[in-house]
Amino acid sequence: MRVEIVLKIKIITNGEEMQEILICLEEIELKGQLFDTPCAKAIAEKLPIEAIPEEWGDEFYFEIPVTFPLDETSTVEVKVGDIGYWPPGRALAIFFGPTPISRGPDPVPASAVNLVGKIIGDPTILREAKGARKIILKRA
Repeated sequence: MRVEIVLKIKIITNGEEMQEILICLEEIELKGQLFDTPCAKAIAEKLPIEAIPEEWGDEFYFEIPVTFPLDETSTVEVKVGDIGYWPPGRALAIFFGPTPISRGPDPVPASAVNLVGKIIGDPTILREAKGARKIILKRA
């Protein structure tokens, strides 16, 4: 059975919509926002992006063509629905539940991530896409 997820994300700058994008990973559709940060803007500038997603517990992560250091948003304290950029792997991480080092329901990244966005809606639906072989980020 093939499941396709489409994640709609809007970049918000000073309260104004900057760029809406889609993340396609099988057939589920979720909305989200990218924050007004230099790292999020660098990600938007590289669209479209196609990658092979990796899984780490209830986290999808995948390499993207962005190199960015940790910034003022960097943290190891993330919540279900957060979207982060992980500098050591040049990867985007989408958190939808606990990871292998979690001690409760919240995900814990392998190391600090820059918070670049969040999912609007129920991110746990992404569990249905585990095993997906392709993820696409593109402008809506």
